[in-house]
Amino acid sequence: MKSGFRNMVLISLSFLMTVLTVKPVSSHESYSLKSRATATISETNPLMSEMTALDRAFRDIVSAVVLDDSDAVQRAIASMRGTREKTHEGIHAGTVVLPKNAVHVKDFIEMDRAFHDKLEALDRAARHNNLREMQRITHQLMNACVQCHQMFRK
Repeated sequence: MKSGFRNMVLISLSFLMTVLTVKPVSSHESYSLKSRATATISETNPLMSEMTALDRAFRDIVSAVVLDDSDAVQRAIASMRGTREKTHEGIHAGTVVLPKNAVHVKDFIEMDRAFHDKLEALDRAARHNNLREMQRITHQLMNACVQCHQMFRK
């Protein structure tokens, strides 16, 4: 019986050592690997660049809101600054074409402006450490993403 118990302890310790030394791939690392494939497209298309940055920032925002980490919310929002302007410049220059419903570009611009205004409202809520408001605005932002993608993304 003693050797059976000893073997079980040794196997358990081996398993724990393996688990503790293997570094799991976090969702952010997994996302980073996937996003490298679209890096070239993002660099040449301001809309894709904005969407890639937004996707990364929104993942961080959701995690930060869940953890009530208003500083992380502010950092994620700061990473988005300037992307809207580049997208709008690309639309006006003709280098950005919406994948679906391109004739409704004015609606897209309005939705994008409203979305970024909501991001600024989220930033204000984070600066005031207002968790309830951060949660409410994050939910509104998620709904805005879904609406925009339904209308403009293939």
